[in-house]
Amino acid sequence: MQTGKQLSTSIDATVPTAARMYDHYLGGKDNYAADRGACEELDKVVPSTRVLAVNNRRFLQRVVRVLAEDHGIRQFLDHGSGLPTQDNVHQVAQRIDPETHVVYVDNDPMVLVHGRALLEQDERTAVIHADMRETDAIFEHPDTKRLIDFSKPVAVLFNSVMHCIPDSDTDGPLDVARRVAARLAPGSCMVMCQLVSEDPEVREFVTGFMDQVTQGHWGRVRRQEDVAKWFEGLEILEPGLVEVSTWRPDTEVAPRQLTHEWIEFGGVARVP
Repeated sequence: MQTGKQLSTSIDATVPTAARMYDHYLGGKDNYAADRGACEELDKVVPSTRVLAVNNRRFLQRVVRVLAEDHGIRQFLDHGSGLPTQDNVHQVAQRIDPETHVVYVDNDPMVLVHGRALLEQDERTAVIHADMRETDAIFEHPDTKRLIDFSKPVAVLFNSVMHCIPDSDTDGPLDVARRVAARLAPGSCMVMCQLVSEDPEVREFVTGFMDQVTQGHWGRVRRQEDVAKWFEGLEILEPGLVEVSTWRPDTEVAPRQLTHEWIEFGGVARVP
């Protein structure tokens, strides 16, 4: 069962969103005072969040490059893509092969506006407005069907977004991951990571805070063992499930997550 929820197409500058908060942490300008204020409050309890966001973005860029260069992936479906910034998925992948196709999915109306403006001249890339739990709607969307051939390998990205999905008997992160994986051709890859903490007080605070400030557009901070369940039945690529700054770093002196009140945890797996 999937949500079928009507998505808002209006932008409310007074209510923070995860996408705009992430944009602020990355040094972007597509955010409002409410988003920046929420980040300031969050930093009081989890001060490593800005570094975590930057490291997560670098992880995404490395993953896309590795999947394009080493695994020959030429199709990417990016769930919860967020606001456009430097070195987006299509830019990294199309440097390796200009014919690579990318579909971005997000439920934030501001992402839709900015993304479509950025991609107006790129026929190989599209942005669709959808809830990432709406697997059928995403896979059957005209832009997805135009750009993605699911009979061939595709990389499906859930990069730092599963924590936005609440637990549910039918539409929690585990259900979404299994539903998507079941529709992919062998050789496809799943990229999944989310915010985790082994400290129950951190999990409780951040989950409650983000749920409140985003007015219910949040799931929860989870534990590493929760994330590991999403990869069951898949072939996890080296180095396994890790804190993402340690996933195939470009150099030995690449930035690492230095504090661990919470981390971005996950990895990449192949569909057998």
